Amino acid sequence: MKASTAAVPTRRPFDVAAVRADFPILSRTVNGKPLVYFDNAASAQKPAFVLDRVREFAETSNANVHRGLHTLSTLATDAYEAARHAVARFLNAPDPSQVIFTAGGTDAFNLVANALGQSIRPGDEIVLSEMEHHSNIVPWHFLRERHGAVLKWAPVRDDGTLDLDAFERLLTPKVRLVTLTHMSNVLGTVTPAREIVRMAHDRGIPVLLDGCQASVHAPVDVADLGCDFYVATGHKLYGPTGIGVLYMSARWAEALPPFRGGGEMIDEVHRDRVTYGKSPQRFEAGTPPIMQAVGLGAAIEYLNSFNRMDLVRHEEALLRHAMDRLAGLNWITVQGTAPGKGAIISFTMEGAHAHDVATLLDQQGIAVRAGHHCAQPLMERFSLPATARASFAFYNTHEEVDHFIAALVRTRSIFA
Repeated sequence: MKASTAAVPTRRPFDVAAVRADFPILSRTVNGKPLVYFDNAASAQKPAFVLDRVREFAETSNANVHRGLHTLSTLATDAYEAARHAVARFLNAPDPSQVIFTAGGTDAFNLVANALGQSIRPGDEIVLSEMEHHSNIVPWHFLRERHGAVLKWAPVRDDGTLDLDAFERLLTPKVRLVTLTHMSNVLGTVTPAREIVRMAHDRGIPVLLDGCQASVHAPVDVADLGCDFYVATGHKLYGPTGIGVLYMSARWAEALPPFRGGGEMIDEVHRDRVTYGKSPQRFEAGTPPIMQAVGLGAAIEYLNSFNRMDLVRHEEALLRHAMDRLAGLNWITVQGTAPGKGAIISFTMEGAHAHDVATLLDQQGIAVRAGHHCAQPLMERFSLPATARASFAFYNTHEEVDHFIAALVRTRSIFA
């Protein structure tokens, strides 16, 4: 067998220059300028360790999982299940069987919505917030359209914080599920997740938390949060696209019915009856995203090679530096200033559309996102058609922030 090129990272101190050397794409140029990648909230870049691990798996162990008796299938199964164990440790899930691999974060939300939807009745209520991503909105609209569910919206204050008192007033006996973001992909707001879960559970209401951003920027402990469901996605966690994670509490892993049928998720299939397997297989019909799961496991290994709090502190320092520099630009308005927010800055420039700002920044080698960020109810809340968004990762630098600020000044001169 070919020798491994993807050695497991050893514990090492955080050094941003050394980290940047781990990410091949960061050395490229865009439009003749060094790449400054500030679109991490949409999708983060991948370290060579992840790329090498996926390639090595494809070259040495590629096969379908679980049902094969041959060597390659055994190797593939071991790698796939090792990734599940890595995710369980990463989220502090009590048992790996509570970790479901999906095709992405969106697929995880749809899994819960479709499974719960089998028992939703007209008038049943689902509580969301105004800052949710469309992935955590549209599946519940399906239940509204097809089953008569009623969507209730917890408001967001002007600074981007969740109005917790208003949220609590929405928790009526009709509520079947609370489904809220743990960190807003637009505002960077970190919601009081533990308090949200407590309020809902006091009334017997299950809680789903969207952790697609929060799990990237700080350690997550689902056991401590006490949530019933937690969603994360691989491509924001420095892993591949096409892989997501759904954590379920033991109660729901046992009780939630399957919604997607096929191979692997069954116990027995006969002409007149079918019985289903246990979690996680019950929720992973068909051939799962094997190679992607291996890549996600590698990404978690890479993250675990650092003290996570070192990464958190670096991102917090980047955010403070950027916010301090932006405060001196009176033609920039930052949307979302909640205390303790994550390393995400959505902003508007006076006299310029966000799309034009992003295009002109791209000409200077700086990648930001522009638009409604799959959060149109939030844009409506702030009466905005769009914002530009700069989002930071632990491989970004203070120098890149300074370059970004200088590019904003040059861009502003075009519209002034």
